[in-house]
Amino acid sequence: MITTILRQAPSDRRASIAAWRQLSDILAQRGNQLRDGDIRRSLHALAVLRPQVPENVRRDCARAIARHGRFAPLVALYANDVPAVSAAMLGGARLSEADWLALLPATGAMARSILAGRDDLPVNVRRALASLGSGSVALPQPANAIETPMALAETGAEVAAASPANDTGSNQISELVRRIDKFQSTRGQPTAARKPRTGFLFETGPDGVIHWVDGIARGSAIGLSIAEAAFGGEPGTDGVAAGAFRQRAEMINARMILDGTPADAGEWRFSALPWFDPATGQFRGYRGTARRPYRNETPYGHPAAPDSGDSIRQLIHELRSPLNAISGFAQIISGQMFGPVSGAYRGMAETIVADAASIQAIIDDLETAARAGESVATEPVGETVDVAAIVAQVEHDLAGLLAEQRIDLSISRVGGSFFARAGDANARRMIGRLLTALVDVSEPGTIMVGQLVTETAHDDMLQLRIVRPASIRFATAANLLDPGFSPEGEAPGAAILSLGFSLRLVDSLARGAGGRLEIGHNALTLHLPSANPGAGSGLDVQQSE
Repeated sequence: MITTILRQAPSDRRASIAAWRQLSDILAQRGNQLRDGDIRRSLHALAVLRPQVPENVRRDCARAIARHGRFAPLVALYANDVPAVSAAMLGGARLSEADWLALLPATGAMARSILAGRDDLPVNVRRALASLGSGSVALPQPANAIETPMALAETGAEVAAASPANDTGSNQISELVRRIDKFQSTRGQPTAARKPRTGFLFETGPDGVIHWVDGIARGSAIGLSIAEAAFGGEPGTDGVAAGAFRQRAEMINARMILDGTPADAGEWRFSALPWFDPATGQFRGYRGTARRPYRNETPYGHPAAPDSGDSIRQLIHELRSPLNAISGFAQIISGQMFGPVSGAYRGMAETIVADAASIQAIIDDLETAARAGESVATEPVGETVDVAAIVAQVEHDLAGLLAEQRIDLSISRVGGSFFARAGDANARRMIGRLLTALVDVSEPGTIMVGQLVTETAHDDMLQLRIVRPASIRFATAANLLDPGFSPEGEAPGAAILSLGFSLRLVDSLARGAGGRLEIGHNALTLHLPSANPGAGSGLDVQQSE
């Protein structure tokens, strides 16, 4: 396997990332069993690939292999990377005492400082660190260093004045190490003693990577890049910041997500100005301030809380990291990037890619459900959507699933316009999840019947009513909302997240928009607030409940 990887020269960035992940994983798990020649070639390949692999990928790989990696040469390679990658590896690596003692001479002051903050190393290793002398580790800065975040109203000029303009790269690394040590020493203290942060200052280098912060724990922000947008709730900044960085333009109220302690983690808004060397005019990076978002800046009217969603972000990260790795390897096989692959293996790889995409959609549902459960809006959102158009689009998207299950879907329209006051993304998720969940529990060869109705003016509601499939015809509402309930025991054909989860998700999203999901005796009815009051006032529609 490793010979095959080393034989192929990566042709682009994507192939380089895949090769980096594969080599790192193989060395972490089987490095001690490989021949010396393969080990030297693999480490050399990683050193050559490193400039082509983004820092966040290297950091994630370090986190993934730190706990189960027992191969000292690989730990040494990661330990001599940039601070964020080195800290991710050395903070969790588990080596024998002999390996640690052999590794220390190959590490720098920053890496040794990270190790000095660990309290689980063998006694002889800690003694060896101490014997190297105080000059071998990064020294802490004076005790009177500024700790409190500055007022959010400070101007860009004040930010620039407050930044350590004369700091060298080594001084910034020393400050990072001091913060890591401080975090390690205080992590066991009660969290109640830590007050939520309200703002902080930061500075980036010309590459957009944050290398200095003041007002929060350094480990929460150091190493993040404002030059590239982060997606899926991952730590980082939004596309507004990335676009401004490319133009060297001012950033105003851009969005940033941080990991770390409850006091630092969560969503922030930041503004920043580019700064240039006064003597040469060379671009040197950005300096800015960050604050917690105001209430009216949070999506769907949810209140901003420093620790809201922190646990779900951690869960999403733990799920997505291995999923992306599996999907990436499957795409390599399917695309035959490292050489010819038989048709059977390509078919298996394509199936894995498709399954990974389905699981990704499920993870998105988990995240949406968690956010919907944090609070329920008291008023409908102001956005207007065409529910009839969304239903038609969902019917089109489900065509493949319906054909596979041999199910006919028939949803008639009763009334005039079908505009509702709801967010477009939420409306699509509500309707799509509801119909998909009911298709999953429908018997093959049946017809699923529904109606999209403009409700009478007294209620000012639209209704999407779907007749219960036969498999759940007599189930109680309590059973349908129970995540452990299934119509046929284990229900092998049911959705992975169960009917109960799907219905709860739909109800939460509907209530956030001012509607609800009603479970009646004969049908399930999604109520959404109408955006065309008075439409359908003359209808005499037979209720299906």
